[in-house]
Amino acid sequence: MAFQMKKITRAVSAPAYLLMIAFAAGCAVNGIDDDGKDAVRVVSVTAKALQDPYGEDNPAAAQAARGANDFAFRLGAALLADQTGGRNFVCSPYSVWVPLAALVNATDDEHKAALLTALGASGLGEAELNNAASRMLYDLTRQRDKKDAEEYGGQYHDPLKIANAVFADYRATLKRDFAQIFMDYYRGSSLQVDFGSRDAVTAVNKWAGDNTEGLITDIVQEFDPATVAAIANAIYFSDRWGWEFDPHETEKDTFHAPSGDTEAFYMLREGNDQVYYEDDRVQAMPLGFKTGGGMYIILPKDGGAAELLSSMDSAYFDEIQGNAFRAEGKLLLPRFSIESGVMQLTDTLRALGVPLFDELAAPLTGLLEEVPVWLSSAAHMAVIKVDEKGTTAAAVTVMEGATSSGPPEPAEPFEMICDKPFVFVLYGNTYDGGSQVLFTGVVNRPQAHD
Repeated sequence: MAFQMKKITRAVSAPAYLLMIAFAAGCAVNGIDDDGKDAVRVVSVTAKALQDPYGEDNPAAAQAARGANDFAFRLGAALLADQTGGRNFVCSPYSVWVPLAALVNATDDEHKAALLTALGASGLGEAELNNAASRMLYDLTRQRDKKDAEEYGGQYHDPLKIANAVFADYRATLKRDFAQIFMDYYRGSSLQVDFGSRDAVTAVNKWAGDNTEGLITDIVQEFDPATVAAIANAIYFSDRWGWEFDPHETEKDTFHAPSGDTEAFYMLREGNDQVYYEDDRVQAMPLGFKTGGGMYIILPKDGGAAELLSSMDSAYFDEIQGNAFRAEGKLLLPRFSIESGVMQLTDTLRALGVPLFDELAAPLTGLLEEVPVWLSSAAHMAVIKVDEKGTTAAAVTVMEGATSSGPPEPAEPFEMICDKPFVFVLYGNTYDGGSQVLFTGVVNRPQAHD
């Protein structure tokens, strides 16, 4: 998302603090442009520890976590409403939720309640939302596992990397209060670039590439001349299945795509004690990752996968998880790979109630020292690859300016044959929110390459 100033001007006061900062995720690109200025400079703040949620139930944090999942499904539905032609779909709602949550701290009182409602955090204050975001980040990035590994002299491989950054024009002064909160609760870096030159495009794209292992390197083509700041989130995930598919059992067969039958390579999982859910609408299975979390594969019995994802919410997702049971059965799942391309989110976020795009109101009064700003654009890109070994996924968003008994176990072993469009939901585990949604998508046509 890019921010624009209420009164556009390039002649603003010089930044007051441009010292080196220790990054929680990734490092700034230090380059020199033709004028001899640093292409990227950093604002110095020191982070306090993320909040460990264990042992402390926090109703506000639990509400925010549920709200983030509600936002995830609402965003997916809104984006699917604009999609035609039965194309594949992937997005990372968490990558969009996080920078908007951070911006609550820069939003004026008149618009703050509306933004909190859009984020699923109605009735919470900014401090409560910040605490929730910190607890969520602590869990998702496995801080407890890292500490345990370090205590015993080992290293922990974290499959999930989350990075946040705000880029401010070098002629502007980022408010220190926002920079401090952004670092403390969101591990967000504060960087300064020249939005009047191509260096800003290069810097943001390089930051995206550095934080997605090179999967996303061209999220931004250009910035509007009026841009004075941008906020960005990047997510990279790569992990192996806890129970890997045997590639020798993968076979080519027909997939019934909306645009006509095609071929796909089907991976086989068969055996006892598999977690499975079924009702009159769907069949569903979670595929667990080696280090925790997983991906739910949800196959509609009737209708399309896009319609299914559009109708889902956090309550139904919770119902699927809470009523799953162990059974003998067989899953056939095609390998798939999806790249979303750059999706413009401005109209979608407006429709979801995000009140930050109002030029006349310029509601972001707590970001820069000089003038209030507003969001002028928002873009998002996601990629995912699923095969026999595991899953790799990445996403970048840039904003310019309880278990129950469940249904009875079937008398016969189940068969879940994903030979028609299906939904996937990739999630991480958190104390407050249980399965926190990171990626959602629809597979309408798997790629049929070996």
